[in-house]
Amino acid sequence: MTGQTDAQFTITRIFDAPRELVWRAWTESADAAEWWHPRGIAIKEGSVSVDARTGGRYAYTMVNPADGSEYPTTGVYREVDPPRRLVFTWTSPGDPDETAPVITVDLRELDGDRTEMLFHLRGFPGEPGDENVYDGWDSAFDLLGEQLTARIR
Repeated sequence: MTGQTDAQFTITRIFDAPRELVWRAWTESADAAEWWHPRGIAIKEGSVSVDARTGGRYAYTMVNPADGSEYPTTGVYREVDPPRRLVFTWTSPGDPDETAPVITVDLRELDGDRTEMLFHLRGFPGEPGDENVYDGWDSAFDLLGEQLTARIR
């Protein structure tokens, strides 16, 4: 993943779940392992680690079951403001964090125990229908919504 500072996109979702539950889905390893991948891709067993504090790191590896291709991902948390905001780099192991794309996740409480999530990725291009990064995250957020719904029931 390369840093392209002018490239960016935003995805907004509203989840029928309390903000604290959405926050945990982003910051707890076991929860993240359930959805940090697009549909049709898996997470390598035991590969998810989350240290959600400023300066902490996260890591996970996605696997394409069709051909066994692995996609390791890692980053550093630059800002952690529970349960409102996460800012972190998003890169491959070995790539410099200083030039990595940056993800900002803002969570806002809505009436009725609902949460608005603003996901902004700066440094990587994306648009609906790209069959790449935008669509991958959008699909992962579908899984996140399913996970949250299952936890509330």
